[in-house]
Amino acid sequence: MKTITKTEDLAAYCAEAAKHPYVTVDTEFLRERTYYSKLCLVQLAYPGGDADDAVLVDPLAEGLSLEPLYALFRDHGVVKVFHAARQDLEIFHVDAGVIPEPLFDTQVAAMVCGFGEQVGYETLVRKIAKAPLDKSSRFTDWSRRPLTEAQKTYALADVTHLRMIYEALRDELEKSGRRKWVSEEMAVLQDPATYRVDPGEAWKRIKTRTNSGRFLAVVRELARFREGYAQSRDIPRNRVFKDDALVELASTKPQNEQDLGRSRLLLREARRGEIAQGILDAVRAGLEVAPEEVPQPDRTREKMQVNPALADMLRVLLKAKAEGEGVAQKLIATAAELDEIAAGRRDAPALKGWRREVFGAEALQLCAGEVGLAVKDDRVVTIPL
Repeated sequence: MKTITKTEDLAAYCAEAAKHPYVTVDTEFLRERTYYSKLCLVQLAYPGGDADDAVLVDPLAEGLSLEPLYALFRDHGVVKVFHAARQDLEIFHVDAGVIPEPLFDTQVAAMVCGFGEQVGYETLVRKIAKAPLDKSSRFTDWSRRPLTEAQKTYALADVTHLRMIYEALRDELEKSGRRKWVSEEMAVLQDPATYRVDPGEAWKRIKTRTNSGRFLAVVRELARFREGYAQSRDIPRNRVFKDDALVELASTKPQNEQDLGRSRLLLREARRGEIAQGILDAVRAGLEVAPEEVPQPDRTREKMQVNPALADMLRVLLKAKAEGEGVAQKLIATAAELDEIAAGRRDAPALKGWRREVFGAEALQLCAGEVGLAVKDDRVVTIPL
């Protein structure tokens, strides 16, 4: 198996790949000790039967530029095929501002084609490629060199079998007329906003037990500081301080390092120096926020008057539609979205695009009392009222 370590060799491979209708792509990376994923290996394959059709690209090789690969990613004449693409795409977007286009994610396609919820690559290899897959190298350190033969074999399998999987799913989508369904899902993956983390919005991911505006203002400023600090130094946010420590700090509102020393949950390194000063500044900023700028908790779910009987009927309808269409339920609608629809909200994703065709339109008719549910030939169907 060939490992590319020179830019000219990568350029030659990508030039050959550009002659084909698609190329399969996968990556190996590490993220345990960094904020951003560290790219350690790129695997590529294009259609064919020669040994050189599939290669490993070593981004850690001295002097290697990935620009030929990024040029291939920008080539609209070649479909870039991934499985569970989100983390891979985030790496390329962060490193080079590039998002491959056109894009095909076999995990999404498999959900559309009836393979279940977030189906794994190993399952598709077994069911479509009819081949075994050795996953023993999955959790190895991909940054260490040289790579073992077992690592190389494992990595290459992630793109060689992907060719048959892609072709089978592509053909099934064409046959069923559902290609546009997958295209709608790809639009989200290709949106750069999907991969942006705004420090000012980081507080919304913190779970708290109080909805006090002033408390949330301190949470917001602490989360803003932590996210910005972690990004600028490329370290995991939990290495700055963990969520439980953040909530504790928002509650105790320390005013000096002596107060920080009394924290039960704060890491020792965070009680002094830059992090300590950042914490104290964030607490102060949160306490000084003008009343009109205090963050307000999202109370929309609290205010929703969910009709439980209607929500249950929507669940029955969703299950029936998903089974009838051979589509994963969660790809159509989540339980939370069904509650929102039952409460009268009409902006849920399940009511738009291809989801509306499959489920949303009849869900709205059910909510309006225009149709009911009945059993016909062991199937749940809607009937006009």
